[in-house]
Amino acid sequence: MITVNEALKALFALVSPLPSETVSLTEAAGRILAHDVAAKRAQPPFAASAMDGYAVSGDVATGDVLTVIGEAAAGHRFDGAVQSGQAVRIFTGAPLPDGGTRVIIQEDVTRAGDVITLGDNLDKGTHIRPAGGDFNVGDALHGPRLLKPSDVALLASMNCAKVPVIRRPTISLIATGDELVMPGEVPNPDQIIASNTFGLKAMFEAAGAIVRMIPIAKDTESSLGMALEMAAGNDLIVTIGGASVGDHDIVGKVAADKGLERSFYKIAMRPGKPLMAGKIDGSVLIGLPGNPVSSMVCGEIFILPSLRKMLGLEARPRERHKGTLMKPLPANGPREHYMRARHDTFFNQVQAFERQDSSLLTVLAEANALIVRPPNDPARKAGEAVDYIVLHTP
Repeated sequence: MITVNEALKALFALVSPLPSETVSLTEAAGRILAHDVAAKRAQPPFAASAMDGYAVSGDVATGDVLTVIGEAAAGHRFDGAVQSGQAVRIFTGAPLPDGGTRVIIQEDVTRAGDVITLGDNLDKGTHIRPAGGDFNVGDALHGPRLLKPSDVALLASMNCAKVPVIRRPTISLIATGDELVMPGEVPNPDQIIASNTFGLKAMFEAAGAIVRMIPIAKDTESSLGMALEMAAGNDLIVTIGGASVGDHDIVGKVAADKGLERSFYKIAMRPGKPLMAGKIDGSVLIGLPGNPVSSMVCGEIFILPSLRKMLGLEARPRERHKGTLMKPLPANGPREHYMRARHDTFFNQVQAFERQDSSLLTVLAEANALIVRPPNDPARKAGEAVDYIVLHTP
C-alpha cells in the first residue's frame, strides 16, 4: 500500500493540463480562463460624471450664478465646451464636456430657467470618474482562473466577446456489479440501487467536467470489456467497484488485458483502500472502491485535485484547515482516516459522526467536512485541534 500523498503524486503524473478553446462570453461563467486577456478598451473610455448635476469650468463658489448652455446624458455627449460662468446639465455616466473640471451635484443647485445658483453646501469633490479609472487598454485579467460572474462582467466591459478557456475534461463513469440496478428499476431481493455514479457525476460536473454514465457492467469479463470500449477516448475513465481482490472483482484483470499500464493499487487510507490508477489507450483510468462512501471520499481526495490539474490550475491536495474537536476521538489505526464530520463555521468546531461505516450514505449526506486522522494518531480530547477538509459543494 502507498500513502495518500504518494497516490496523489502518481495521479498528478498521469494527468496533464488540457488544451484551450475559445468560447462566447455568454458561455464563459464557471470555466477556467486559459491565459491572460487584455482589455481592448479603457473603462471609462472618457472622463465621466459620477453624479447627476451640472458640469462647470474653473473655480466656483457658493452663490455663483451660471448660465446653462446645454445637456449631456449617458450615450449623448454635449457637443461643445463649457467655460467660466457656464454650466452643462449632466447625468451620471455622461461624458464630461470639454473644459469641464467639476460636477456640482443637483442637490446643491437652484435652477430658474437657464440660470443656476450654487447653494451653501458645496463639497470639495469633483464627482468625475477619470478616463481609464477602472482599467486601460492593455490591462489584463490574469489566467488561469475560475471565471466568476464578476469576471465575466469585467471581460464584457473590456470589449472581449470571446475568451480562451481550458477544454472541459470528459469523464466516463462505469459502475460494476451484478447486484446493481438503476434508480427507478425494480431490484430483485439480492440487488441494490446504483448510487455512486450519480453522486460522482454531480461532484465532477460541479468541478467543471463533462460526465457520461456508461451502462452498468455485469460481473463478467465480456460485459466490463464492452463498458471499457464504450468509455474509450475520454480523458478520464472512472470505474466503481470490482477493484478489490474478491472472485468477482475483475476490473484490474480486464483493464490489464486491454493494455492498462497500472501506476498503483491500494492506498493506506480509510475509507478507500482498494484504489487503482493507470493509463489505458490514452485515457487515465481510476478504479474506485464500490462502497458508496468510499467512492465519494476518493472522488473528493483524489479525482477533484486531478481535475484541477487537467483544468490548468495548481496541482495540489485538497486544502486542510484547523478546527477544534467538540467531542473526543479514540486512537486511530495504521491507515489515514477521513472521518465524516460536521463543521460549525461560527465557532470553527468539528464533530465526527459516531457511525463511520463506509456504506452509510445518510451520514455522508449530513456531513460537510472530513476530519483527517494521521496513521496511528493517538486519542484526542475535546478542545484539541485537528485537520479537516471542507466537502465539495458547487
